[in-house]
Amino acid sequence: MTLDLGPLAGRTFDAVLFDMDGTLIDSVPAVDRSWRRWAAEVGLPDPENFQVSHGTPARTAIARLLPADRVETEFRRIEQLELEDADGVVLLDGVHEAFAALGDARTAIVTSCTDALMRVRVDAAGVPVPRVFVTADDVSRGKPDPEPFARAASLLGVDPARCLVVEDAPAGLLSGRAAGAATLAVLGTHRADELDADAVVPALASVRFTVADDGVRVVAAD
Repeated sequence: MTLDLGPLAGRTFDAVLFDMDGTLIDSVPAVDRSWRRWAAEVGLPDPENFQVSHGTPARTAIARLLPADRVETEFRRIEQLELEDADGVVLLDGVHEAFAALGDARTAIVTSCTDALMRVRVDAAGVPVPRVFVTADDVSRGKPDPEPFARAASLLGVDPARCLVVEDAPAGLLSGRAAGAATLAVLGTHRADELDADAVVPALASVRFTVADDGVRVVAAD
């Protein structure tokens, strides 16, 4: 079956802005372990089956579950748990090829992780970190607010409307779209019917990026 890139086919972009967890790396087992341990510690019901909000900033997820006066304390606890558990965090197929094709001037990582957690995970997985990256520590409002992707575009010196956002989670896709970017969703942490994007593909390895004088194009992998 031919990969359908919909409205992305033939378009050119000035930069590609990548989410990290679920897009560049598989950290799901480590994330789930940490959050389920935390859920048990704070006394949430059925912690072994706790549903993790992948792609949502930790403070936002905690605020949905606990009173406001507990958010910062519990945020520090869940970050500690995640920093201590990078077992099984691995690089996903297609990442090296994508970053090599795009180069630093056209690439950014935009993650809901803190700076410290990002560094633990990229070290564990061997992510080729570009010059520009935006973490939860760099913004006042995380995904689904447009600020993270808008900031990454600004740091690259490009218009967000000329960017392609690559994401695996609904909150990130909302963030990218709100910033004015086109969106490409990859499967991993969510089903295809949960992902509202210009195109949805099985994985990053399903596409490749080509760079010419007029910008970046995304095409089906050979």
